[in-house]
Amino acid sequence: MACRVQFEGNNDIGVFSKLTNSYCLVAIGGSENFYSVFESELSEIVPVIHASIAGCRIIGRMTVANRNGLLVPNTTTDQELQHLRNSLPDNVHVQRVEERLSALGNVIACNDYVALVHPDLDRETEEILADTLKVEVFRQSIANQVLVGTYCSISNQGGLLHPRINVEAQDELSSLLQIPLIAGTVNRGSELIGSGLVVNDWTCFCGFDTTSTEISVIENIFKLTEAHGPKKIQSSMRMSLIESMT
Repeated sequence: MACRVQFEGNNDIGVFSKLTNSYCLVAIGGSENFYSVFESELSEIVPVIHASIAGCRIIGRMTVANRNGLLVPNTTTDQELQHLRNSLPDNVHVQRVEERLSALGNVIACNDYVALVHPDLDRETEEILADTLKVEVFRQSIANQVLVGTYCSISNQGGLLHPRINVEAQDELSSLLQIPLIAGTVNRGSELIGSGLVVNDWTCFCGFDTTSTEISVIENIFKLTEAHGPKKIQSSMRMSLIESMT
């Protein structure tokens, strides 16, 4: 199910948080109300970790993550890196990358199996991404936009894309990623999908301005309406964690 939330009056939830199937990062310095929404939905299943990257709160745009790993820019301090390594589950690999396009969350979109990346991303970064996050990497643009992490959001269940993508490109991407995709918006018509929501395989958080129609599209494409009980989530989480450790 999708939850509406704001960070200090800002609806761009994907800028201030990063959600995966094995952990959630939230920016430091938010209100208790912001944290309580995440913790009430997630704390029994995955850790909710308060963090900053390079002294900034825009952690969702600076990092790229899935259940296997977390990539952070080289501006991340040693203290921040140590905090992340101490807080994350043991099987999650944290890696700092030297990349000119340092807002990694803007230039990379991924789930647990595949990643879409900016066409100009360094080859070395692409290799680190494939090794650390255990994903297959594709260089793509979405509706002629190279900031793939900003203009789409994907989980293992489905994906939401920039509203101006044409049907042929959408079908091509869907067969490439092997998940259903749909064009849509968040926050009352915003094209900034990656900034406007965070999603994993059973829940989604989006900005307060997201309309009920947009939420309906989000819940359908990410299969959030197939209500998973907490026990079912926990058992599937255990299975996926065991699978990743073997």
